Amino acid sequence: MAILQVQHLEKHFGKTQVLRDISFELEKGRALAIIGSSGSGKTTLLRCLNFLETPTHGKILVEGQTLFDAEAPATQKESEVRKKRLHFGMVFQSFNLFPQYTVLKNVTLAKELLAKERPDYKANKKQILEEIAQEGRSLLQKMGLEDREGHYPHQLSGGQQQRVAIARALALSPDILCFDEPTSALDPELTGEVLKVIRSLAEQNTTMIIVTHEMAFARDVADQAIFMDKGVIVEQGSARQVIDSPREERTRQFLSRYSKS
Repeated sequence: MAILQVQHLEKHFGKTQVLRDISFELEKGRALAIIGSSGSGKTTLLRCLNFLETPTHGKILVEGQTLFDAEAPATQKESEVRKKRLHFGMVFQSFNLFPQYTVLKNVTLAKELLAKERPDYKANKKQILEEIAQEGRSLLQKMGLEDREGHYPHQLSGGQQQRVAIARALALSPDILCFDEPTSALDPELTGEVLKVIRSLAEQNTTMIIVTHEMAFARDVADQAIFMDKGVIVEQGSARQVIDSPREERTRQFLSRYSKS
């Protein structure tokens, strides 16, 4: 069964419709690449899935549970939305690290705040925080950053900051990890180190949605691909089919601008 089902999602900003009748499914352990020009609605779709924007119409289901239904106000309470965001980890273009905190604290902070809601927190505070710190160190090790835990974001390269952001998103064990153009703010020589991390996550069957303009990477790493244009899904299928043998003329025109070698 699909871990994620998106049904007839729409989003308006005032009179402007930016998403129109978006429907797709994603299986657990699979990676989905979303491609398309700037302004095609890719980032808005990702923000709707993370409940950073509220869809105007449609449903979002995770593991068969309706997380959002535009027709059901009960699914839109702020207290509920906070919990639902935990299903999705988000990695932004611009890292969004907290400059005042160390690398390790950036990774562990959200989990520490959530832990305060545990009934046993006061009694076991020291042990709980130590476990969270150990998990954070383990994630930094996976990112190749174990020697940077005491550094601050300004002491890191862009590629290192983005790897910290990935570790932070993984710290809450989300069902689905979402990337919004994770390399677009990086110099070309730093792009490879971030793509390498995402590739290794794919090899570990992490469920992911990746908005990207790296076509060769999308084709090689993603299982599925969606091409969006002007707020609609023009084409979807296996990543290799969509990127190497697109059926739609609009997809072909878009891909002709990219080298896929």
